[in-house]
Amino acid sequence: MNDRMTTPWGELELSRFPEDPRDRLRAWDASDAYLLGYLADEKVPLSGTVVVLGDRWGALVTALAAHRPTQITDSFLTQEATRANLARNGVESGSVELLTTQDAPPARVDVLLVRVPKSLALLEDQLLRLAPAVHEGTVVVGTGMVKEIHTSTLQLFERILGPTRTSLAEKKARLVFCAPKPTPSRESGPGPWPYRYALPDGIGPLSGRTVVNHAGVFCADRLDIGTRFFLQHLPAVKDARRVVDLGCGNGVVGTAVALAGPEAQVLFVDESFQAVASAQATYTANGGPGHAEFRVGDGLAGVPAGSVDLVLNNPPFHSHQATTDTTAWRMFTDAQRVLCPGGELWVVGNRHLGYHVKLRRLFGNCQLVASDPKFVVLKAVRK
Repeated sequence: MNDRMTTPWGELELSRFPEDPRDRLRAWDASDAYLLGYLADEKVPLSGTVVVLGDRWGALVTALAAHRPTQITDSFLTQEATRANLARNGVESGSVELLTTQDAPPARVDVLLVRVPKSLALLEDQLLRLAPAVHEGTVVVGTGMVKEIHTSTLQLFERILGPTRTSLAEKKARLVFCAPKPTPSRESGPGPWPYRYALPDGIGPLSGRTVVNHAGVFCADRLDIGTRFFLQHLPAVKDARRVVDLGCGNGVVGTAVALAGPEAQVLFVDESFQAVASAQATYTANGGPGHAEFRVGDGLAGVPAGSVDLVLNNPPFHSHQATTDTTAWRMFTDAQRVLCPGGELWVVGNRHLGYHVKLRRLFGNCQLVASDPKFVVLKAVRK
């Protein structure tokens, strides 16, 4: 959905990525507008190196493009939305530097604007990475909806950078103000990420093995119960030459398949840069057989039709704070396109999400492989 956002620097036409005319979710919210309004009203000097961390769909850097900001994001879809929104509003693509959360940050940061992420771990990791570049004169302002900013959020800013306070709420949004302390007086040392832990027994080829999680990846400090259930019911892969772990997260599912079928070629794909880095680290830590590819991208875009034997998928049902089945539907549609005749899509999900209805509509069939009171594993076959 294209919609317009009024900013102190003019009106912007913005959209999420990929564009879907049926999607009613906006590419910006009240917290973006609150931050931009504050910067203009208070005449905050936007000079030097301006860094925007966590911009959801590029609304902030598009509005501030005249100041040549650097965007840092964990999301491939955010980068694509930013490129599209810059072009849509007549802004040269070179006006904004696009970095990922895995890239080295700028050596000096004079203005740091933070769209508070859903993951507190990702915020901690990124603030620690940026802290050496922040100086006493750096302007640090965060923004988020009231429900996204907690005491623990403020404590992170305070612990890593310096004294922190919040604004009054406006349209259910809030600002965070942080005054960086001198670098020598700040807490220093490496952060806890990436985090490694041993997997439990009873989950197949990965029993007792190591998983590696970069900050922000789902269930970064333990194996979530849905994935555990999936690992206990994975298909035999002796005849599957090309396998995709779609929405791979930390890569435990694809790594388990690779260890069970060493001849299989496994593609790990996710739109999160942190997730794909985690998947590659998990695969390497467990001595993967070497036939793997790791790709950050928009689902299965670029994978040839009819080229895949097996797709494994644990789809998300949130987009930031919004609950939606849009991502799951796109993943199922992608899988149907890339599977060869007789190829299989295996999905794990909460029982109440009703994925079997979508799979029957798309594939013409759906089989219940396993279930417990909370989860189901489903199989759909490409006819």
